[in-house]
Amino acid sequence: MTARVLVVDDVQSNLKLLQTRLSIEYFEVLTATNGPDAIAICEQGGCDVVLLDVKMPGMDGFEVCRRLRTAPETAHLPIVLLTALDRPADRVRGLGSGADDFLTKPVDEIALIARVRSLARLKFSIDELRGRATRGAEAEMIGPALDLGSSTHGRILVVDDHRSSSQRIVGALTTHHDVILTNEPGDALAMAREEKVDLMIVSLGFGAFDGLRLCSRVRSREGTRNLPILLVADPEDRPKVLRGLELGVNDYLTRPIDRNELLARARTNIRQKRYADRLRQSVQQSIEMALYDALTGLNNRRSFERSLPAMIETARQRGAALTMMILDIDHFKRVNDTHGHDVGDLVLKGFAAQLQEIVRGGDLLCRLGGEEFVIVTPGCDAIQAAWIAERARRATETKEFVLDGEAGSVSITVSIGLAQWREEWDSAELYRRADRALYLSKSAGRNRVSADAA
Repeated sequence: MTARVLVVDDVQSNLKLLQTRLSIEYFEVLTATNGPDAIAICEQGGCDVVLLDVKMPGMDGFEVCRRLRTAPETAHLPIVLLTALDRPADRVRGLGSGADDFLTKPVDEIALIARVRSLARLKFSIDELRGRATRGAEAEMIGPALDLGSSTHGRILVVDDHRSSSQRIVGALTTHHDVILTNEPGDALAMAREEKVDLMIVSLGFGAFDGLRLCSRVRSREGTRNLPILLVADPEDRPKVLRGLELGVNDYLTRPIDRNELLARARTNIRQKRYADRLRQSVQQSIEMALYDALTGLNNRRSFERSLPAMIETARQRGAALTMMILDIDHFKRVNDTHGHDVGDLVLKGFAAQLQEIVRGGDLLCRLGGEEFVIVTPGCDAIQAAWIAERARRATETKEFVLDGEAGSVSITVSIGLAQWREEWDSAELYRRADRALYLSKSAGRNRVSADAA
């Protein structure tokens, strides 16, 4: 996997060294020698991962990181701080400024490449979600793209069979998070799925169990695929950590564990997960709004136009009947003119709910727009569909749509036209035939069911 990596350092020799090493791995490398230039490149969308030196004149790496995190267009950008500082307090400060990782110079090249690849995968995934969310916002189906947010209280699953180690981890986390502890890796996958956790912390110190095997299983299951994983490793576990990053592990800690660094890394991973979750929710909302009617919750015209050809093709392959009926509420404009559009909306919702009680599980029920609805009944011929249509007509005629407060109730009737699909018809012809039958019902006085006579 390749990516555009921005290297920021005021020392030319450091820039050249990292540029050469990253280029060998086929990364596209950009460089900057100061904070303002780096911010400008990031704001223009010029990179996927930032490698940022801490000690720079004027604006140091911590300040650059904070500014990138507070700007909506760069808040999601992966940032790795590079510095000669190696105290736990320095790492915590770096993570607290918003960095995704904190690597100490001289940088282990293999670890750096593995980390860049891991963060690039995360960036590409987030970019895909942001793109979909933005397109939904531009179509006015959902709100604008979200920021990272500040909620970091989470539910964390710790998987560790070393009592002293697990107690230290749990003790550090419980003041800020809800923590679940298990020493049975075999149960962890089910717990991650059922307990709806925000972060899984996996120890690599299991004697008889491979912790990376658990990570692999978490990544391969749909219900846990997006769950952040933080490895806890001993210094000699470096090869396993690198392998874990290749498998999709998000982060890692090396023993002895510093409490503040643990909290900072947990906070960062939970914040990123919440952001990705909100993006996915926005994307799902846009999908639903594209296919479902916002007022009634029924399938909309777009869903109808997408589904009908497939239903016809299924009927063709099976040699089965298929019938369409179009329903139009009679004189609905009078309801809006007399009682107002709020009452009209209430009637539409009540009518849609009534139809949902009548149709079968395999039927397609849609609101085409205004007061017009359609039902497609696979497996039903015209006679069977006419019975369903008559049932809908009678139920509508006898129902009182009760209004809020003391406003009384509203009565309506519905006209219905239906047509049974024929082998030589496409979806447009079937709709035209049903619409023609609806016209017959209206011209004959409304509140009745008519079938296409062809």
